[in-house]
Amino acid sequence: MPARIPSWAWVSGLTASAVVAVAVLAVQADQGPHPAATAAHAKPSARASAHPSAAPRRTAPPALPSASGTGRRIVYALGSKRVWLVDESGTPTRTFPVWPGTVGPDPGPYKVSLRRESTTGSDGVQIEHIVYFAAKSGLSVAFSNAVDGASPAPAAPGRQTAGIRMGKEDGAALWTFGSVATKVVVVK
Repeated sequence: MPARIPSWAWVSGLTASAVVAVAVLAVQADQGPHPAATAAHAKPSARASAHPSAAPRRTAPPALPSASGTGRRIVYALGSKRVWLVDESGTPTRTFPVWPGTVGPDPGPYKVSLRRESTTGSDGVQIEHIVYFAAKSGLSVAFSNAVDGASPAPAAPGRQTAGIRMGKEDGAALWTFGSVATKVVVVK
């Protein structure tokens, strides 16, 4: 019959094995490349910030255009394809990108003239939260979002479109904010 090994011997053996394994790993790690001490304080390079695993930097939303009026209003910037919802004090409460159609409104002040819960856009897409505020080239200009959440600009081959599309959540926010007679200011 083989000799029985006391349990304290097993524990001692396992502990000794663990210590040896840690020592071997420490030696292997010590033999690898070492960064220079100054590298810890170096400024990040453009290449380092473009690394796919780098955390994205949060940027401040674009500032409200200065020539966009006062008071509670919807501001639409043609050039930056962006909308701001502005409260009574003149503070933007939300801003988001939009995708305009082929016909846009001229810069200037407008008012929300009509709201429609849902319909089919001139491009054949089911849309909701339609907020009309202008007319140009015989078309009604309105903000809306696609029911399915798609965000591309309204496109009907060979046809002019005047819809200004936005994401689904942004469309719901504009719908809540933009009641009839709400001021809309369009800037360049």
